[in-house]
Amino acid sequence: MAAILLVALAACSRSSDESATPSATVASTPPTTVQAGPAPGISLPNFVGLVKREGPAVVNISTLRAGRGGPREGDPFYEFFKRFGGVPEFGEAPQVGLGSGFIVNADGYVLTNAHVVADTDEVMVKLTDKREFQAKVVGVDRYTDVALIKIDAKNLPVVTLGDPNRLEAGEWVAAIGAPFGFENSVTVGVVSAKGRLLPNGSYVPFIQTDVAVNPGNSGGPLFSTRGDVIGINSQIYSQTGGYMGISFAIPIDIAMDVAKQLRETGKVVRGRIGVQSQELTQDLATALGLKEAHGVLVAAVQRGGPADRAGIIPGDIILNYNGKVVENPAELARQVSGTRPGTTVNAEVWRKGKSISVKIKVEELSA
Repeated sequence: MAAILLVALAACSRSSDESATPSATVASTPPTTVQAGPAPGISLPNFVGLVKREGPAVVNISTLRAGRGGPREGDPFYEFFKRFGGVPEFGEAPQVGLGSGFIVNADGYVLTNAHVVADTDEVMVKLTDKREFQAKVVGVDRYTDVALIKIDAKNLPVVTLGDPNRLEAGEWVAAIGAPFGFENSVTVGVVSAKGRLLPNGSYVPFIQTDVAVNPGNSGGPLFSTRGDVIGINSQIYSQTGGYMGISFAIPIDIAMDVAKQLRETGKVVRGRIGVQSQELTQDLATALGLKEAHGVLVAAVQRGGPADRAGIIPGDIILNYNGKVVENPAELARQVSGTRPGTTVNAEVWRKGKSISVKIKVEELSA
């Protein structure tokens, strides 16, 4: 029987005062390259300079989740034990987790994965100079798997932030983290694809690489050969739960936008329009009078929701949202969620062989 592929989190466990956006330094000299041998025109990157320059801003994270004594309210056994003699204390052992992160602000703000620090009782951050700090969780966003934490320290080294849009498939990248607790480990590989959508409910356009990522790497930075961070290592695709040559990183521009909101308000606000959409196939497009399969098919509309009030009906094809072409349901979801609630946007809809324009007033997506 064929093994079932699963998306596995790369960390071992799940584990504000100012309102300015986390800062980072400007790009510096890129790594040098060395010739790869007899093949003319081919060179391999040398990440030594990058590691020396950017490595001090990468941190190791350890978390502790205290043991829970016995069943809690809502557990099927809770009422049974409560009725017949009281709820016992089973003394569940504390759970320890490992992860990575990187400093984005000299005053102690650190980016990592939500699944590294969420639902934990204690978060400890260890710097490369061996100093350790107890961290405060500023906020977590499970939709993107991004978390912002804060340590009480000043004048810290910070990473250089890059532009994921400059990445190309086949480009060399490097990760620094603590796989299995081996601190400050460096692994390298290439970008396999960009904008990869995963079947796990996430709308993040992941950067897919073949960089070795294992438990403990989660939350660590992914660097380009230009010496800047272009992603946060987040997930792996595996049959075993371990690295099998496919790993995924959250684009840093998405992560920094989330971090800004977490720092300012402690949460992330997203928009909604109240539709369920599905992929538009070429057969469906042809049947509905479109030459090419661009856009998404509206499968259902929430009664009384923003799209319903705008006049959108099931069977419509959303071609354009707020001035941007829509190619698939995940892309539409990202565009809608990134729209500030209360904003009125223009959308282009295909219906009965012609294009029509509608105005949609976006509402806030409740948690």
